[in-house]
Amino acid sequence: MPVSSGTSAADDGDLPVNELFYSLQGEGKLAGVPTVFVRTSGCNLRCWYCDSYHTSWEPTHAWMDLDDVLAEVRAHDRAGHVVLTGGEPMMHDAAVDLIERLDDDGYHVTVETNGTRFRDAPIDLASVSPKLENSTPTPDRDPKGEGEWAERHEERRVDVDALADLVDAYDFQLKFVVTEESDMPEVNDLVERVREAAGAPVRDDDVLLMPEGATRERLNETRERVADLAMDHGYRYTPRLHVDLWNDAPGT
Repeated sequence: MPVSSGTSAADDGDLPVNELFYSLQGEGKLAGVPTVFVRTSGCNLRCWYCDSYHTSWEPTHAWMDLDDVLAEVRAHDRAGHVVLTGGEPMMHDAAVDLIERLDDDGYHVTVETNGTRFRDAPIDLASVSPKLENSTPTPDRDPKGEGEWAERHEERRVDVDALADLVDAYDFQLKFVVTEESDMPEVNDLVERVREAAGAPVRDDDVLLMPEGATRERLNETRERVADLAMDHGYRYTPRLHVDLWNDAPGT
């Protein structure tokens, strides 16, 4: 199902779906695994480099009944993995219902989240991507050139209590979008804050550095530098496999 061009009317329990497609997981510990992606629309943050612009800055979607979502997922019978992503999927009550139904069907469910919302659901992997200062849409890097989101984004982008709850409740990965060496003090500080707040251990192997870039051209500028930083700090490097393979094409 491609990106929707508008917003249809919603019924109770529906989910705002921006995309639903079959591809390879491009990031994190499960990179390369055949996966069905359910991308919801709507986000409480506004990262200036967001690679899902039409879920955040200009959200578009179709309101889908969960029965229809499940039918689309089941149609891809080669995939045992489902990724619920966004936007920020944990904003939506219906996301929890969908995760429960996917779990009942035996799917491995990964949730891609910015880590500001905790939900109690049968999540197999919480792929948590806390947002660094480098994500804030200051006036000089706001895609709309307005700068009106900078203060709200900065206030909301980190919630250590929610991060600790996610770490304690689920198998997890902490995935940071990194551009420069100057990002690393903030990464290291936030990892330590989560370690202090969480009961579960946070190993260096649970911390992933991902190069910033939604196009092959941009990844060519950041990839090698971030790989070096991962080695220097003892963290994992994660590729953006889908960008390497399909550039910035929708539905990948």
